[in-house]
Amino acid sequence: MSRSASSPSAFQPDLKDPDLYEARAPHDLFKRLRQEAPVYWSPEADGAGFWSLTRHADIVEVSRQPELFSSASANGGHRIFNENEVGLANAGESAIGVPFISRDPPSHGQYRKFVMPALTPNRLEGIEARISERCADLLDKIPLDEVVDIVPLLSAPLPLLTLADLLGAPFDLWPKLYDWTNAFVGEDDPDFRRSPEAMAATLEEFFSFAVDLFEARRARPGPDIATLLANAEIDGEPIAFKEFVANLILVLVGGNETTRNSLSHTIAAFAACPDQWDWLREDPQRLTASVREMVRFASPVMHMRRTAMADTDIGGQAIAKGDKVVMWYISGNRDEAVFDDADRFDVSRKTVPHIGFGTGQHVCVGWRLAELQLRVAFGRLAERVKRFEQVGQPRRFRSNFINGLKNLDVRLVRA
Repeated sequence: MSRSASSPSAFQPDLKDPDLYEARAPHDLFKRLRQEAPVYWSPEADGAGFWSLTRHADIVEVSRQPELFSSASANGGHRIFNENEVGLANAGESAIGVPFISRDPPSHGQYRKFVMPALTPNRLEGIEARISERCADLLDKIPLDEVVDIVPLLSAPLPLLTLADLLGAPFDLWPKLYDWTNAFVGEDDPDFRRSPEAMAATLEEFFSFAVDLFEARRARPGPDIATLLANAEIDGEPIAFKEFVANLILVLVGGNETTRNSLSHTIAAFAACPDQWDWLREDPQRLTASVREMVRFASPVMHMRRTAMADTDIGGQAIAKGDKVVMWYISGNRDEAVFDDADRFDVSRKTVPHIGFGTGQHVCVGWRLAELQLRVAFGRLAERVKRFEQVGQPRRFRSNFINGLKNLDVRLVRA
């Protein structure tokens, strides 16, 4: 089948267009693609085009073959845009190196192993109590039975305070971390990229923080992720500062965006489906399994990209060497072939093989921490909140990458 025949001629959505995602997540569009053109050729006005994978099975299969489908920055990287042309944050920055998400084996594994010790189950046991205490402190400040914007009061600060803890950074830095990470992934949103000059100022401010952190952890190592990143060695050589910066950005974005937006989307889902909240509140121990449904339904990261390193085939569609392949997690997580009644939010699902954290060798290194924070947050909310009432529609990120909510106005009805 040719590229031109990969979708019905009258149905050719521009999946790269960030406007497509600003009003709502286009689940109906992805459902039609899964049915009519599951491996869909997406033309690009400013590029060569790319293949879009919308089925769960195809996404999993590609993710398991890093030698055939590359994430390496030199081959374009992990986003729709080409990192080797425009930089990690699509801002043309040359002082930022290559994060391990944009590396192939064996280099990817060499970098990844430096972060893993900070995120093992044993280490997370120690941090859970601190997360729970911080969550309680945040909730103490949120008035019940009044309309509040939950994003700046809970969804954003909770994971960012956790990141500050893991980095050994001051807790009052979290609003800056919030602004920086939004700017790093918000290249298509004027609220986050107001101008090239504003982005340059953001990068300068972030680099000042990164330099201080790098030098401090080199001089005085501690039990934190920043120390692990700053003192990593590859083939016996200390990593360069620019590689530290790249992986620091990865940790900040990955540790913030997924948890923050999963929290917000799940609160909205509980407001729309109060029976689901009632079921969890009957037995909060159910949260341990239910957090996987929360991530599936939210799909906080909408896509990741690979590049074909040889002529191949995906789902019966010929793929040429050098073709861009974009895996739409937000579609795979609603695949009817995998999930019964896939558009239903059902926290009682028994098996939830979601791909919200990716899959294969590039599965999110902090997925356990994200699930832990969701479990703790909704456990604390279950003690206080009988019902969530959403007021109005939230403003969404203008992004084809992050399924993000800028605000979420809700009333937390006292239990």
